[in-house]
Amino acid sequence: MADLVIFAGNYSLFMVEFFQTITDWYMSHINYGTVTLLMAIESSFIPFPSEIVIPPAAWKAAQGEMNVFLVAFFGTLGTMIGALFNYYISLYLGRKIIYKLADTRLAHLLLINRQGVEKAERYFVRNGNISTFMGRLIPAIRQLISIPAGLAKMDIKKFIFYTLLGSGLWNIILTILGYTLYSQKELLEKYYKEISYGFVILGVLFVVYLIFKAFRKNETVKVTSES
Repeated sequence: MADLVIFAGNYSLFMVEFFQTITDWYMSHINYGTVTLLMAIESSFIPFPSEIVIPPAAWKAAQGEMNVFLVAFFGTLGTMIGALFNYYISLYLGRKIIYKLADTRLAHLLLINRQGVEKAERYFVRNGNISTFMGRLIPAIRQLISIPAGLAKMDIKKFIFYTLLGSGLWNIILTILGYTLYSQKELLEKYYKEISYGFVILGVLFVVYLIFKAFRKNETVKVTSES
């Protein structure tokens, strides 16, 4: 148990530093290209929150440095690129290989596991093609919903339509949020450090929870198999 706590702590610090490095770089290089790139990453298999990408770009749009409509457009374009990547990877590799990949250490470091893929696939089976629209609005499903769509060989035209619809709506919401927050600029700048620390602490606690949950599940499986 002590080893788990140490590992969780070290991994959490690594992830915080990793995200902080990317975030700092992004904040110094916000443009339509970086918005597209990071949203493509967020929509694929690397857990990078869209909430860090779109609102700051919309903030710059409120300052007149970018176009608010293009922020939403390129954010959605990036999301579509990442979604298509997951879709075609799943389509060509198939369920057996995808689940084997989900069991690898690398996938676990990226916060992807068999249970997450199974959850996304059950959601897709239960809701059908429209799940690629609804799934884009659900944090726990958004990143993985393209995988079961590819495994089910969903019609590509329908996949693109529903993904654009869902991701477009989500990105518009984030764009409006960032644009609106500009009116609270002075208040946000005053408490920026406190807000940043709050998000970092929440992120660390979330990662520790996921690692602890996975460890407990593995221990339960071992006990069951030994019985």
